[in-house]
Amino acid sequence: MNLKTQGFILIDVDAAALNNSGKSTSNDYENGVDTKKMFKDGRAYPYVSGQAWRYWWRETLQKNHGWELSPVTRDNKIAFTAADPVKYADDDVFGYMKAAKDAKLDEEGKPVLDKKGKAVLENVTVTRVSPLKNSVIIAAAPVKTSQNWSSMSRQEGDAVPYVKEEYSAIMKGMFSLDLEQLGTFSNYNKTGFKNLTDDIKESALASGATEIDDPYVKDSKGRPQKLVRLHRDVRLKRIQDTIKALKTISGGAMQTDNMADVTPKLIILATTNTGNHPFFHVASNHNNSFNFDTENIRQVLADYKENILGTVFIGRRSGFLDDQGSSLKDLESLDQNYPPVKVLSVNEAIDQYCIQLQSQIS
Repeated sequence: MNLKTQGFILIDVDAAALNNSGKSTSNDYENGVDTKKMFKDGRAYPYVSGQAWRYWWRETLQKNHGWELSPVTRDNKIAFTAADPVKYADDDVFGYMKAAKDAKLDEEGKPVLDKKGKAVLENVTVTRVSPLKNSVIIAAAPVKTSQNWSSMSRQEGDAVPYVKEEYSAIMKGMFSLDLEQLGTFSNYNKTGFKNLTDDIKESALASGATEIDDPYVKDSKGRPQKLVRLHRDVRLKRIQDTIKALKTISGGAMQTDNMADVTPKLIILATTNTGNHPFFHVASNHNNSFNFDTENIRQVLADYKENILGTVFIGRRSGFLDDQGSSLKDLESLDQNYPPVKVLSVNEAIDQYCIQLQSQIS
């Protein structure tokens, strides 16, 4: 069964400039900077790119969860990581593409030479689609941004003025973590399916990984292709670390004087047996204002009852959406036509969901 963690978050920021887009095109100031924003029906929605969110996430896993990040190699205009998801958890979770050729080695580990004495090269191109997929983090309702004059000033000389664009907004984002794909790798020679080099595959099997049948792909004789799967404890820790990192995630531009808390103020976590993400529209724009209605959550729970496995955990930070606190808590009393729901603080919801995963990861 292809299980996925489906997550939805709301963050709440004031006077923020989380992700800038470069020199301003909306004014004539020489030192002006615009924030990233999209337009819908002529109105502005500031957003954080999905790439920026992933950068914050990866950095948090390194700093707060002790992950050793995969080293990056730069070659002219291209760059790639070690592409070793067995050793580096971030290669496993965030995916990679490495198009390269290395020297072919003989049984003694020495380079194989051609007739001219040059090393024979072999293709070691590997790719991995990220098990962690995420949206942008975007304002849930249109926002009017403000331009703030600042200056670089010291004791001597003239001040150098500059302009930056700021906003206050409730912003939403979603992510999906493939629980079956994480820690599981294919090695057969097919575009997009070769996750591991032969050397890394052998190293993984020697370190306790096992081979399992791929339920979806067969070879030319109709036999299931083989997948390499890491030990359950390793996979579970990587999954739990990835989700728990949201408790302390930090990042964003202009942090020195526009520091913003980007941890979730509301989070929904559920395990599903489908790739469809059900929760993104539980917060929406209504008459150009932020709208959050627990009736939207109730409808999603009813519609996806057959696809949701276990309990749905909803976390809310005290002081955020306090007017919805009692109606959220009422979701715990829904009848058997809905999946069970627990409403807790944000950190408690994350922790208890991670405990539930212990019985869902095979």
